[in-house]
Amino acid sequence: MEAREYQMDGMLFYALSSCLITLICIFLLAGLYKLFIQIKGQRQYLRLRKRRLKLELETARLKYKYVQSEEAYSWNGYRKFLVEKKVPEANGVFSFYLIPHDERPFPMAKPGQYLTFKLDIPSEDKDVIRCYSLSDSTLDKPYYRVSIKKVPPPRDQADLPSGLSSSYFHDTVNPGDLLDVKIPSGHFFLDSEKVDSVVLIAGGIGLTPVLSMLNYLCDTQTDKEIWLYYGVICGNDFMMKDHFDSISDRFPNVKIVRVFSNPIDSDQQGVDYDHEGHVSVELFKKLLPSNNYDFFICGPPPMMNALTADLEAWGVPERYIHYETFGPASVKQVEKGLHAGDEKTEAKTVKVTFKKHNKTVEWSTGTSLLDLAEEHNIALDFGCKAGSCGTCSIALHSGDVDYPITPDFDIERGSCLACIAQPKDDIVVDA
Repeated sequence: MEAREYQMDGMLFYALSSCLITLICIFLLAGLYKLFIQIKGQRQYLRLRKRRLKLELETARLKYKYVQSEEAYSWNGYRKFLVEKKVPEANGVFSFYLIPHDERPFPMAKPGQYLTFKLDIPSEDKDVIRCYSLSDSTLDKPYYRVSIKKVPPPRDQADLPSGLSSSYFHDTVNPGDLLDVKIPSGHFFLDSEKVDSVVLIAGGIGLTPVLSMLNYLCDTQTDKEIWLYYGVICGNDFMMKDHFDSISDRFPNVKIVRVFSNPIDSDQQGVDYDHEGHVSVELFKKLLPSNNYDFFICGPPPMMNALTADLEAWGVPERYIHYETFGPASVKQVEKGLHAGDEKTEAKTVKVTFKKHNKTVEWSTGTSLLDLAEEHNIALDFGCKAGSCGTCSIALHSGDVDYPITPDFDIERGSCLACIAQPKDDIVVDA
């Protein structure tokens, strides 16, 4: 009997010992696992911290490099650049790769800036000034690149010629030719130090400055969240498909959304494009997790007007909406001080005197001085028609002007930009 009780006590002791050892092992394993997680977390934190510091150092290096190149390699006026390559990109679009004819270094451009060209077009009595956005990052690149679409005549006036300067580039400019080029300029650019997550939006050939921003961000190996919405009519108008496919493969932080407004039969949704229709805020709401981004927009004026208004209605602060446009139409051309529901005062007659032509004409509300001059056969120099390049700057002898949009160009005192200026009262200009 005692032996049996002794045996049972031994079995109980063994069971309790086994349970205790198992619990100790569980606690030890839990502690080791917790320690492993902590070490792993610390290593991950240190790895992310190291990557962040590396990016900050790279940003500082690039900023220093840009400032250094701008100071050392900038130039005044026009400089000769050689057309190294002319590459077809899409329906009616060519890219032109430009290198300095004097073979000296040239400064980096800020991503989004443009070049100003002085063109000697045989059919014209004087040089033609035009601006075209850079379509590639200039970081460690031996060239400037512009991509130019041949501007067709209006649909309802097919008998008119195509765009003057774009036709000249397409039909006349070839590798080996020399072009007069001003240093890159423009206030529409991406400062990677001041933005975190970005949404890049392009319509048609408006892709060019946006593409330079995207390429710059990829060249710097950034880990920022980047979205690109690119809208075209169909696959024939889609530029640089292989380049975008490469970016999607190499950069998981970059999301490219292709939007076709009128796809053709050979365009396959999910293969050639993602959405049918137009780039819109409604599409942003479906795909973006929030509206906490910097938005950079370039495209046709109707698209840009709609997007800027709808983004503000969505709650995006105006300071986070950046846009670029070249041409007579622009964004937010509304009278200062007027808001929805405000009544305009009765329009007064304003007279504009073009002193050199000894001609005084009445100004029509809503038009620029350049429009007014062209209406009365008074030739003024111009480039961008958007207040960016300064080519149209003329002296004001008397009176004052207003600007429906904020000029990008720094205007000298006593002068105005004819392409966007509107007279406040009677004025006399040196033209």
